Formats: sequence, structure tokens, C-alpha cells
Amino acid sequence: MNSIFSYFIPKDKKFFPLFEKASSNLMDMADKLEALVNSDPSSDREKLHKEIERLEQKGDEITHAIYLELSKTFITPFDREDIHQLAAALDDIADYIHGSSNRMLLYNVHLMTEPVKKLGELVKEGCKEVYKAVSELKDLKNIRVITDSCVRINSIENQADYVFDKAVGELFDYEEDAKNIIKYKEVLSALETATDMCEDVANVMESILVKNA
Repeated sequence: MNSIFSYFIPKDKKFFPLFEKASSNLMDMADKLEALVNSDPSSDREKLHKEIERLEQKGDEITHAIYLELSKTFITPFDREDIHQLAAALDDIADYIHGSSNRMLLYNVHLMTEPVKKLGELVKEGCKEVYKAVSELKDLKNIRVITDSCVRINSIENQADYVFDKAVGELFDYEEDAKNIIKYKEVLSALETATDMCEDVANVMESILVKNA
């Protein structure tokens, strides 16, 4: 089946380099996010916010390039619907990483709490596994690498759920300022949702494996 599948892959392999660029860009965004949540309040956080925004725009350009190639290509390496869903899921991760950064900036969140830092770490771990899995899609020779990464992504998302739920519970128990409750809940929610989007990518890749491996 793999040999038959490889026969139909377009020789130019336009989609795979674009997917790798998209997932690599997510790694860069996650690095900046981790630096942001671990930065000192007196540091130049504005620079990190702007860099995350720049990378999010770069991700949008890559997504549009994938959609353009999809509209022009007759024979695709796997189902057109899966290509579209994978591109959209990768873009969603970028959107929520940017959204997390944006909420920190707009809501003047200066103190980065331990749950915020932990979720930032989990987002980075999720993006790392997404990159590893996406990089193996080009020939499907290392299916175990993809499946292992998908399992780890699911575990990361479960950890993020726990951190989020515990952090929100503690906000309601110990925080007296309603504004702070709203601000931190919004930031925590965006970070946790970024890990949900990593899980969406894993689900799409598992679907691709079922159909083609």
C-alpha cells in the first residue's frame, strides 16, 4: 500500500514542505510564548508580543499558500479534505498562541502565575510533537513516530485540562478582585485551547494514517 501511495504523490511535493514550514513556525511561536510567560515584568515583553504577532501572520501566509496549491493541484498526496483540515488545524494553534499573547498584553497581565507558565510549557511540548509528526507525513515510512507523537499530544492536552481546571478553581477560591479573575481565566483559557488545537492536529493525522498507511 505504501508503494502505491508513494506512486501517486506529486513529484514536486508542494504540500509537505508547506506543512513542515507551518509546524516549524508553530515551534518558533511556542518558543516566544514560553519566553514571554517566563519573562520578568521589567523585561521588554512588548518585543515578544510583536514577534508572536509577526509569526502568526507568517502562519496565515503559509495556510493561504496551502489552500492555493489545493485549488491548483489535481492529484494530491492524500484526501483533499484532510489537507484542508490539517492546514486549518495548524493555523488554529497559531491563532490561539497569538490570542494568549494578545490577552496578556491587552489585559495588562504583569504577573505570570505558575499555571500560566505550566500551560505555556505544555503548549511548547504540544507544538514540538506536532512538528515531529508532521515531518514524517512526507513518506509515511515512520508511522510509529507519528502515532507516538499523537499519543503524547493527547496526554499533553489532558495535563493542560487539569492545570486549567485547578487554576480556575483556585482563582475563585482565593482571588478577591473580580477583574483579575476574568483576566487570568481568559489567558488560561486561550493557552489551554492551544493544546486542544494540537489534539485536533493529532486527530487529523490519525485519520490520514487510517486511510493511507
